[in-house]
Amino acid sequence: MPVEGFKPDLSKAVGHVGEPDIVACTRRDYLLYALSIGVPEDELRWLYELDMDFGPFPTYPVSLLLKDDGWDVNSFIERWQAGGSVPGMPWYDPNKIVHGEQTVEVINPFPVEGGRFRSVKTLRGVYDKESGMLLDSVIDLYGEKDNVHYYRLSLGMFVRDYGGWGGPKGPKQRTHIPPNRPADATDTFSTTRTQALIFRLNGDFNPLHADPNIAQAVGFPRPILHGLCSYGKSAHSILKNFGDNDRLRFKSIHARFAKPVLPGETVTISMWKVPGPEPKTEGVIFNAKVGDRVVLSNGLAVLYKEPQESKL
Repeated sequence: MPVEGFKPDLSKAVGHVGEPDIVACTRRDYLLYALSIGVPEDELRWLYELDMDFGPFPTYPVSLLLKDDGWDVNSFIERWQAGGSVPGMPWYDPNKIVHGEQTVEVINPFPVEGGRFRSVKTLRGVYDKESGMLLDSVIDLYGEKDNVHYYRLSLGMFVRDYGGWGGPKGPKQRTHIPPNRPADATDTFSTTRTQALIFRLNGDFNPLHADPNIAQAVGFPRPILHGLCSYGKSAHSILKNFGDNDRLRFKSIHARFAKPVLPGETVTISMWKVPGPEPKTEGVIFNAKVGDRVVLSNGLAVLYKEPQESKL
């Protein structure tokens, strides 16, 4: 049922740029992230800081969406509201938020040593999907000291039950349909019952992923796995199979979070190599399933054919 009286003022909300928020990470965060997405023990370039090829896995910066500049646990609600309130946006229940889709785009390779970054969030659109509201945002990450634009993170957050207020439906999205042939590569991700409890240590402390009472209150049998965990593992499978496991060949990745994964389930990732959208790139269309249940859809990763150094 739509929430009675809920109606955003789009003239005030859309286009709003929040106050810059400072986030930080170290090499220790890179190691934890790689472990939490299931990188195997023999890939030391992601797991051992003294390996000659060590560096952050390319999707690590998406963890900074909810991390702050400290190393203690934080409040999911406070972090979601980082950058200040959005004018024209009425209150909505943060427990109704689920991740709808995510794009990670590398502008410049992330610093190997970590650092402090300015996170600048822009609300690009607010859409009425009848069963809920879609918030389309982009977050740009800049070095705090060098002002280098490192990453752009585009995300769609779906707020269940907050639709039906007569707003725009949103633009039609481009679809990435797998070719009509067997996958060029497949991989499996055998999650553990503690997978979400480990992955949340990257900075996303949404209680939906830890508290059985909250999970059941919003309609799940038990806490669910972060969509970004399966997303990160899919990126790892793609880079390993098609990009020589070289972070400097990674350009971007997009996927829609179709259905949740319960910790302990096995995720199968299927990948098809396709022409790239730009010169000197190649594409990989992918999806992820638990049995017949699609959990990641409309997936497209773009890799450079040759490693790309910083644009500085």
